[in-house]
Amino acid sequence: MIRRLSLLALLLGMLALPAWAQPQPVRIGSKQFTESVILGEIARLSARDAGVDAVHKRELGGTSILWKALQQGDIDAYPEYTGTLTQELLKDVPANADIATLRATLKPLGIGITDSLGFDNTYAIGMPADEAADLGITRISDLRDHPDLRFGFSNEFMDRGDGWPGLQRAYALPQTRVSGMDHALSYRAAASGAVDAIDLYSTDAEIPYYHLRTLIDDRHYFPRYEAVYLYRLPLEQSAPDFVAVLHKLADRIDEHTMRAMNAAVKLEGRSDRAVAAVFLGTRVEPGRHGLWQRLRQRSVEHVELVAISLA
Repeated sequence: MIRRLSLLALLLGMLALPAWAQPQPVRIGSKQFTESVILGEIARLSARDAGVDAVHKRELGGTSILWKALQQGDIDAYPEYTGTLTQELLKDVPANADIATLRATLKPLGIGITDSLGFDNTYAIGMPADEAADLGITRISDLRDHPDLRFGFSNEFMDRGDGWPGLQRAYALPQTRVSGMDHALSYRAAASGAVDAIDLYSTDAEIPYYHLRTLIDDRHYFPRYEAVYLYRLPLEQSAPDFVAVLHKLADRIDEHTMRAMNAAVKLEGRSDRAVAAVFLGTRVEPGRHGLWQRLRQRSVEHVELVAISLA
């Protein structure tokens, strides 16, 4: 009887603990584009299967928001790219610094990094293939001979140091009709003729779907963008199993596989959590990220595209 009462008291004591004293789930962030969300789901499901309580804070925003959230401890991990680290986030690091160099640079900041997940998702510039053929454009430098072309770049690419400002300087591009827009919307804008050239991610499923030509980066402006996970170094003590999960995902996703997962979500309409579960060979929980969410997103994109065309 006494033993039972002691056990009951222990359980009641645990329930009475204040919120700050109870174990908190690991918080995984993702950026506001499909690939980042898929990688966030892969990390969450992998953690779940390893017995680690984790939540995925989806589509928090762009690079600066995720980076600041990680530094401030608002999230514990998120997928990132080496080119973004060298060009946008870290100072005095070579453009093509290897992972070992990045790891040494990040450590004093309290941030860890995995090895490459297995694919390089570099930036590129693309045009509708028919238009590019008619104008004889195969390289980014060829754009200099066509100052009237209209560019539609993702909002983040417009502001990044390794985006439009640096590209314009590196290639001395004369174009002035340059608009910022959602990355997914830019493909529809190019297909509809609203713009002539857009920025691409090399693993985007829309490149073949919309019959785009990827222009040769003949001045080698864009660095490598190896996909990695960043995480807060204190997790190595507080959640070592989660850190082990992230490291085990290194070298498991090649470019073809990532492009196929992007296509499954963006072109086939499958949920990102279902696609991530298929990749991992695990189960997926039921969710509400279905038809109505995609329909609402497509409606907003359609209105934006009409506005751009009218402008």
